[in-house]
Amino acid sequence: MSIGTPVQPNVQPTDEYAIALRARNADARRGRLVRGLMLTLSLFYVLVLLLAPLGGIVFNALKAGFGAIGETFSQHDVVHAVYLTFLIMLVTVVVTGVLGVVVALVLARDRFRGKPFVSAVVDIPLAVSPVIVGLMAVLLFGRGGWFEAFFAARGIHIIFALPSMVLVTIFISIPFVIREVLPVLRELGMEEEQAAWTLGASKLQTFLRVTLPNIRWGLLYGIALSAARAIGEIGAVLIVSGALQGQTETATLYILRAFDQYQDQQGYIVALTLAGFSIVLLLGIEFLKHKRTKEAK
Repeated sequence: MSIGTPVQPNVQPTDEYAIALRARNADARRGRLVRGLMLTLSLFYVLVLLLAPLGGIVFNALKAGFGAIGETFSQHDVVHAVYLTFLIMLVTVVVTGVLGVVVALVLARDRFRGKPFVSAVVDIPLAVSPVIVGLMAVLLFGRGGWFEAFFAARGIHIIFALPSMVLVTIFISIPFVIREVLPVLRELGMEEEQAAWTLGASKLQTFLRVTLPNIRWGLLYGIALSAARAIGEIGAVLIVSGALQGQTETATLYILRAFDQYQDQQGYIVALTLAGFSIVLLLGIEFLKHKRTKEAK
């Protein structure tokens, strides 16, 4: 042995160390197994319950060729149903966007008695069946309803007309905006808003220049979910609209009638149109969010 060469001690792991090492390796293997199982179940859910039905709709809609699409949308009742659906969706998005932000601000910023009750009431549309929502609208505005005489005296038709269809759709869709914006407001706190007030900004200026930019992605997600919910609604709208062909028949009601009348091809085409719009809307918002995050880095 040369002088100055350090002597390497012959270190042998103790029995306790070996046992602990084997236990840690076993835990790691179990963790990988659990993660693999969860990933498999997630993929199974996406493929079987989401992509497979969507693929079936695409196949059945296009199996007769693209000419069937033109023939379907050349029918007046189809065009009117799609137009009515998107008209209701636009009105719903505007109303739920504004009221959803207002309610979220109240729940996040204000303190008042009954706040837990108001927060619970916000979730009622998610817990109540849409059919029940339609029946409640009939009770309020239908023949012999609480407000029927008031509107009838002024020549305003609510039930079996566009107003009732919009009202029930707004009621069902508004929780999506509130529940997307509220957590963002709570996470942000009030430091930036208070700083803006200190610098002399009004509450409106603070909202437009500080609060709104900070909650924009939560608001957009809520609006997207609200829009998707609005164009897919059928239960409440079926009760209050009367499903009058070419008058109060939405796209979803047209799909229901098409299958009842064995017009499966047209039903699949309209269903694919609604599904495609919802998917493109959500993917577009996700893309913009990713692009914005990438630019911020």
